[in-house]
Amino acid sequence: MRKLPLPKISFTKLRKTLIFVFVAALFFSGGYWLGRKGFVASFSQPAKVIVNREVPPEKELDFSLFWRVWDTLEQKYFDKNKLVKSQMVYGAIKGMVAAVGDPYTVFLPPQENRVVQEDLQGSFEGVGIQIGFKGTQLAVIAPLPDSPAEKAGVKAGDFIVGIKDPLKNIDRGTVGITLPEAVQAIRGPAGSTVTLALLREGGEEPVVVDIVRASIDIPSLILTYVGEEENIAHIKLLKFSGETEDEWEKAVRQILKNPKTKGIILDLRNNPGGYLQAAVDIAGEFLENGSVVVTEENANGQKQDFKVQRYGRFLKTPVVVLVNKGSASASEILAGALRDVRKVAIVGETTFGKGTIQEPQQLEGGAGLHITTARWLTPSGTWVNEAGLEPDIIIKDNPETKEDEQLLKAIEQVLK
Repeated sequence: MRKLPLPKISFTKLRKTLIFVFVAALFFSGGYWLGRKGFVASFSQPAKVIVNREVPPEKELDFSLFWRVWDTLEQKYFDKNKLVKSQMVYGAIKGMVAAVGDPYTVFLPPQENRVVQEDLQGSFEGVGIQIGFKGTQLAVIAPLPDSPAEKAGVKAGDFIVGIKDPLKNIDRGTVGITLPEAVQAIRGPAGSTVTLALLREGGEEPVVVDIVRASIDIPSLILTYVGEEENIAHIKLLKFSGETEDEWEKAVRQILKNPKTKGIILDLRNNPGGYLQAAVDIAGEFLENGSVVVTEENANGQKQDFKVQRYGRFLKTPVVVLVNKGSASASEILAGALRDVRKVAIVGETTFGKGTIQEPQQLEGGAGLHITTARWLTPSGTWVNEAGLEPDIIIKDNPETKEDEQLLKAIEQVLK
């Protein structure tokens, strides 16, 4: 890594913004998305656009300015090849959705929607980071294990203040960038290079990192055994995706076959979330049937409880949950449920703090809409948005040592 100033960014102004974010919000609201169920999209050619200027009678709105700008572009813009009606319509819809001011309520044209699908499937080409927002500033939720980003030194909590990619002719700051735009800019073919300018907590100048993209295939979880007698199952849950159910079942069978197992460490560090239902299902392995895992509250104040609907296989097994500031969304749901209902100890650092739910909808032509439909609460009624979950045992990992201090503390706790 090399330390260089990034042009066109006012770091004095940015530092004031970051101070406010850290003091007032502690950590960021963000995370990728949190849908109730998985979805499968089909992608086709760009949609044909039929321009219809009729306004529905129940919509008493004046669209004259919109059509004036549309007509002016068609009449006066010098490069007519750039006036692609489908893209103009997509752009108008994106602007309308962005006007809501919620970075996680977004309209996704077909190509951006394809990227979302790849993320949830777990196989793609890129640098291997999950991104979100701290306030309005783009930030790293967490680098994926053994990814190009992690190897280049990218850390959870880094602010991304600049993106540069000569291959795509991109050289820009990130003020005002949307999440899909950032993903599109950072992702690219394996072997190509993207440069990120990162502002780290406590730093005054950005750290500029060149990252060579690679093909990335990330599993949902990794199971190992830890402890002096290797009798504690360490389940590192990396995400809650479409493959999580099958991979979880395989891990559970291995644990049940091992008579030496004395406890479980559920490691949710740097897990950015994913599907809500996957978190509910996994919570059901540790909680009694009928237990509330999470409560969803919509805009009208109506609440819906998501409860365990299975017989858990680890109801009496000692368990500890590990978290850090890269644990978001579904990770926080799972950790909060286990603590609230079963009094499971949470070890590590304060979590990400994302307490809203996004519902993915598939639209015509392969486009998509992710819309914030509700907020979620832990069984005790806690809304984690921005504040996150504070662990029962707070401990940071020391990067100067080879030991994983957080994991060692979790091992100590589960054996009590």
